[in-house]
Formats: sequence, C-alpha cells, structure tokens
Amino acid sequence: MQVKIADSWKNILQSEFKKTYFKNLMDFVTDEYENNICYPPKNQIFAAFNYCDFTAVKVVIIGQDPYHGANQANGLCFSVQDDVKHPPSLKNIFKELNVDIGKEIPVSGNLSHWAKQGVLLLNATLTVKEKSPNSHKKSGWNQFTDAVIQLISDKKEGVVFLLWGGFAKQKGKKIDTNKHKVFAFGHPSPMSANRGHWFGNKHFSKTNTYLKSVGKKPIVW
Repeated sequence: MQVKIADSWKNILQSEFKKTYFKNLMDFVTDEYENNICYPPKNQIFAAFNYCDFTAVKVVIIGQDPYHGANQANGLCFSVQDDVKHPPSLKNIFKELNVDIGKEIPVSGNLSHWAKQGVLLLNATLTVKEKSPNSHKKSGWNQFTDAVIQLISDKKEGVVFLLWGGFAKQKGKKIDTNKHKVFAFGHPSPMSANRGHWFGNKHFSKTNTYLKSVGKKPIVW
C-alpha cells in the first residue's frame, strides 16, 4: 500500500517507512482492506497527519483505535464523519468542553477544524476491522505511532499532550516533560466518566492557558 502522507511528515518519518515492520504493516493493511470491511476509508488512514502538518503541531490527543461501525471513522481520533450520531465518548468530550469553556455542543462530530489548527488527533492503531475493536492492534501500528510521539517529543517544544485513560498514559511515557506539557485524566467513555474520572478535567482551558504562556495561538475548540 502506498503511504499518502503530508510532505512534512514524510520527511521526518522516511527512515521509519523503510523498516521491515512498516513494510509488513502496509502488506497487512492492504490484505485486510482487500478481504474485509475496514475503517477508516483507505484514503483517510493518514488523515491525522494530512490535516495537521508536523510544523503546525501544538496539541496531541491520543486515542486507541478507529470507530468500527459503518461511516463513523474519518482518520482522526474521537472524530466522526459529518451527519453521524455522536458516539458516547465524543458526547462526553463535548459536555466537558461546554462546562469548561462554555462552547455550545456542536451538531457535527467532525473534529477536522481542531486538526487544522494544530491538534494531532492520533489513534495508536490507525485501522480496524468492522465490528472488531482492537483487531489491528498487533499489526505494527503501535510501533509506528510510538515513533511519531517520540519524534514530536524530540524535535518540537511546548507541545501539549492530552492523555485520556490508562492506554494513552502508557503511550505517553516517551514524552519529555521538561520540554512539553502533559495533562492526564480518565477516559471520556461512559464507563470512566460515570465513575467521576472524566468531567471537571478542564483540559481545554488548561491547554489554551499553556499555549498562550509559551507564545502560541490558542485553539478555537
């Protein structure tokens, strides 16, 4: 499978693309998409990178893997296609956003407007088989996205990392906290949120306060 990814990412990930595990991963993804229904659509697998140039990254939100239902996933973690019902985790994200900064809950759950402002909406695993969550978890994607996080940590400064839930916290262990700001909290899923581990985190206002403190433009959530 040909990797269609923005030039800024292609340049810094070139050595990763040449590694055996990545070539095997692309073969796996090609085979899965040919023989099964998989998400997101093939042309949106690298959407997180194509909406958010490497040079523009100010915030990183780490998800687990894409939504596995029809017409939901669009290549951005927690985001859905326009005109798709908001999944439970996204509903809770919007509720927290409303309480935190007074943002009205939007009609569309498409978060591409965040990505265009420098929010990398990165799933740890970029593809999934229909109705089979975590089905591509062991395919090699985790190694690739670990490398992405490491590169951002190494090559940039003053990036905000939002780590929601245990999985994201584990994924974030590579981040240099002397150079970057990390906000960690529970996952927005109902299971976590209903136990008091999501609401009240104020991550959206805290992110913007930090960005302004380091001379960066805040995100219009």
